[in-house]
Amino acid sequence: MEQTEIVTEMLFEEIPSLDLADFINGTKEKKQAFVEGIGKAFHQIGFVAIKNHGLSDELSKKLYAIFQQFFALSDDIKQKYDFSTGAGQRGYTGKGKEHAKGRSTGDLKEFYHIGQEVIDGDAIKSEYPDNVFPDELPDLKNIGLEVYQTLENAGKNILRAIAIYLGLDENYFDSRVHNGNSILRAIHYYPILDISNIADDAVRAAAHGDINLITLLMGASAEGLQILRKDNKWIPVTALPDQIIVNVGDMLERLTNNQLKSTIHRVVNPPKEKMNLPRYSMPFFMHPRSEMDLNCLESCITSENPKQYSDITAGNFLEERLREIGLKK
Repeated sequence: MEQTEIVTEMLFEEIPSLDLADFINGTKEKKQAFVEGIGKAFHQIGFVAIKNHGLSDELSKKLYAIFQQFFALSDDIKQKYDFSTGAGQRGYTGKGKEHAKGRSTGDLKEFYHIGQEVIDGDAIKSEYPDNVFPDELPDLKNIGLEVYQTLENAGKNILRAIAIYLGLDENYFDSRVHNGNSILRAIHYYPILDISNIADDAVRAAAHGDINLITLLMGASAEGLQILRKDNKWIPVTALPDQIIVNVGDMLERLTNNQLKSTIHRVVNPPKEKMNLPRYSMPFFMHPRSEMDLNCLESCITSENPKQYSDITAGNFLEERLREIGLKK
């Protein structure tokens, strides 16, 4: 069985596509087919393309347009919204400050974070810094929060499908992600006008796995995203206009004792003649509440696959990883 899975993995040239409407509104058979499809994809590849996710093309274009305006502002203005003392969890993070785990060279990007808005009196609000929004672009707040809530809702449905696949109650993740520490990140891979001014090993985003449970990625403005196959071949990934890309993060891999795969991925530099062109990307990193334990599920521990990880909470795991990638001292 294991050998068959490896062969299947080595043959894929593109990630599977699924329709979230089959899970939310489909027949019993369609719902189960979605569960099996996403479970298989996340077990073998760690990535899947999803349509009918709830995010309209109009709203997506609005978000890209307004963040292009933000990143076009002067560095002095952008720095007003840099709250690095909060480990970059809200507002602006400047160029080269984040690097992949195990590296010291900063990625060729800058980004802006929008986090959870707790509005129901939940005490967890005290754990989160307030969102910050630029005075220069008053529409950014409403657009950003609408995208956040739309992708969070899609993520909750995807986690329900994953729960069923894992043999858990369908609503297993609901309380664990309610007011979770999720982040909408707007990334600007800025133009490089003189490549002699950057480190030889500098890339837009070095090879890494995501920290969180799942990542929901809106279609980027240019090519560059690649995922690492089991045979160590890098495969390019692009979403169709009506799709988002969803991938497993390290927290979910840890929870499932490697049954679901947090696949290494990267954003490569374009050819030298295109380094002077920008790239924009908008991932939504879906996190649980800090108190969720990531202890390996008993159902995912077997004699063939013994427990791979020590016990830890999501909050402690996040703190550890933020230090490893340079966002927290």
